[in-house]
Amino acid sequence: MFPEDVLEQARDVLARFSAAGCKVATAESCTGGLIASALTEIAGSSSVVERGFVTYSNEAKVELLSVPGELIARVGAVSPEVAEAMSAGAIAHSRADVAISVTGIAGPGGETPGKPVGLVYFGITRRGGSVRHERCVFPGDRSAVRMATVRFALVLLADVNLTKF
Repeated sequence: MFPEDVLEQARDVLARFSAAGCKVATAESCTGGLIASALTEIAGSSSVVERGFVTYSNEAKVELLSVPGELIARVGAVSPEVAEAMSAGAIAHSRADVAISVTGIAGPGGETPGKPVGLVYFGITRRGGSVRHERCVFPGDRSAVRMATVRFALVLLADVNLTKF
């Protein structure tokens, strides 16, 4: 289902988290669960993957992750603020040590001024610690944008400092 390079990235993330005794949660919008799917494609992932949220609609973001509806109304679902709120919500509603979230515009439509097709925001939250975000604009069609998002999410997870847990 996934290209071998993505599976290798997933193996590396799982090995790091497993060695540190850490668990991960995902909160996904534009990828519809692909990050969690890539991780759980690997045998033994159950020791690391705590849970995944697919929050494609704004209502799901509010109901499942406690993202404030007012925040979405003010800045839009595709924003750094919502990405951070999604990952923080995934931490709050799970037993994970680290959560990653993605919200973006995979296309082919949906762009607005300042928010082109391919724009994706990533949120990363460590339990009891930092919340941060990253912004990327990926080229290509819907499938390419979604797979690039999975790849970059795995890069971000591989870079999380797990030594302070």
